[in-house]
Amino acid sequence: MAVDFSRFADVLKSLGVTGEVRELPEPAPTAAAAAQQLGCEVGAIANSLVFDADGAPLLVMTSGAHRVDTSLVASLTGSAGVARADARSVREWTGQAIGGVAPVAHPAPIRTLVDTWLSKYDVVWAAAGHPHTVFPTSFGELLRITGGAAADVGSLGLAGLRRLG
Repeated sequence: MAVDFSRFADVLKSLGVTGEVRELPEPAPTAAAAAQQLGCEVGAIANSLVFDADGAPLLVMTSGAHRVDTSLVASLTGSAGVARADARSVREWTGQAIGGVAPVAHPAPIRTLVDTWLSKYDVVWAAAGHPHTVFPTSFGELLRITGGAAADVGSLGLAGLRRLG
């Protein structure tokens, strides 16, 4: 299946990202599916999970090896509640469909947390706006291009928490 990812590739280039978009032969709606196709550890997959935090979008870039602790994320962000966004909200907030949400190229900036677990990998893979596309990046680059905050977002990452404003 040929996917036109040229617009997204242009966004990455404008942000100074040197990694190139790669088209996968099969969709990669999960970290496990992406890791299998890329031949990497599931933890090196940067899942883009969109949450509703008190009615506002919140993007959590988490390692494929983690489950996001929504109570922890609510505490970190000062939100009364954090819940997975529905498909309609994800599309509205990101301009992209679940299974291919990229960390960038949204209609408007989205507050973002980047899982510190991703710093364990020299190369992490993130969705490139479509379930068939990904691009290589790094923890530091994800922080830079998203304007995100580093955070322990998994239930096991309780040490060193700090409240994010």
